[in-house]
Amino acid sequence: MIKWFEASTTSIIAIVLTAIGIYIATILFTRLAGKRSFSKMSSFDFAMTVAIGSIIATTVLSKSVSLLQGVVGLAAVYVLQISVAMMRRFKFVQKLIDNEPLLLMDGKEILHNNLKKARVTEADLRSKLREANVLELSQVRAVIFECTGDIAVLHTKDEDVEVEDWLLRGVDR
Repeated sequence: MIKWFEASTTSIIAIVLTAIGIYIATILFTRLAGKRSFSKMSSFDFAMTVAIGSIIATTVLSKSVSLLQGVVGLAAVYVLQISVAMMRRFKFVQKLIDNEPLLLMDGKEILHNNLKKARVTEADLRSKLREANVLELSQVRAVIFECTGDIAVLHTKDEDVEVEDWLLRGVDR
């Protein structure tokens, strides 16, 4: 247990220099790859964020991974992300990689089978409705479990307003 509090000056300097190096590499690669690198538009984007965090942590804290190895690993993940983002333009790749959004409420009707599919409880649903400032179920036009895991609540007080079909395109009912 005493070794938990021990560190040589050399190891601390190595950690600081490695952290600076991998930080600069991350900024550089993110600038080249674009803002999408840290978005959470799909499950693949989420995996990208986790992978980058893991590479950074391992490179900074592990003696067995050099700065050069970490930068190469980081570059490889960014190249994969850019490649998959470009290939997602094809429908079959998009279906393979992305989850489909799922309708949880159609108007004020709760779609219980879809709640089960999404593993969302009624308590979770009520919480999201409250977050969206829904005061009455009659205000709800649609509730969608997005492919990112977020829940979108489309609502209005105006009873004459319907959700445009374009907004629900690709949503599994």
